[in-house]
Amino acid sequence: MNFSRMHVALAGVLLALPGCASVDRTIGAASDIEVAELTSLPAPDSNRAYRIGPQDVVEISVVGAEALSGTFLTDAAGNLQYPLLGTLPVAGLSPSEASRLIEDGLRGDYLRNPQVRLLPKDIPANSFSIGGEIERPGAYPASGTLSLLRAVNIAGGLGDYARHDDVLIMRTVGGQNYIGVYNIGAIQRGNYPDPVIYPDDIVMVGDSPERRRLDRLIEIGAPFLSTAAIILSQVNR
Repeated sequence: MNFSRMHVALAGVLLALPGCASVDRTIGAASDIEVAELTSLPAPDSNRAYRIGPQDVVEISVVGAEALSGTFLTDAAGNLQYPLLGTLPVAGLSPSEASRLIEDGLRGDYLRNPQVRLLPKDIPANSFSIGGEIERPGAYPASGTLSLLRAVNIAGGLGDYARHDDVLIMRTVGGQNYIGVYNIGAIQRGNYPDPVIYPDDIVMVGDSPERRRLDRLIEIGAPFLSTAAIILSQVNR
């Protein structure tokens, strides 16, 4: 399997709706997209640890060596400028791994048995992002058990032109990117399970051009607008 490809999981979108046969729902057409035979997105590692990144502020304390202790800021590449040792590549390391890196550097030439503790000054809170046709797009805390329907409610609900069968959840697991495509209307009716939203997930709610055109016709008072047109638009939504 080529892990550089984006995987699209057709999860919760296959509910057939009357009159939708002519609707273009092409999915996974790009050359770097692979449609995976998945019924749900894989869950991320439950033991995700904090990793040091660019422009992170960390507190370093070295037992018995106050001159080597203090507050440090990583640079734009996630490197740490540390006394005696120079540039240390700490990006992507956990605090304990970075502590061991410093201990190994100091051991022998500078200290016999260095004991280093590194702690991030501010650990970013877990969050998810939601955008598209949603009332209040943005980033929200991802605490406790969170589902797609709850995430939508937290963000104020679906927008006026939301397309119920075009809701995406984007997630990275083990370095592989995944996209899940969901029909939130079917989930609301209990036809599909409500998928879990995890920290760092991105939710995007699609737009319904048919509904926009219909509202425009109503706004201008088109004499040819019929009940059938309204029903058709609602089906295509």
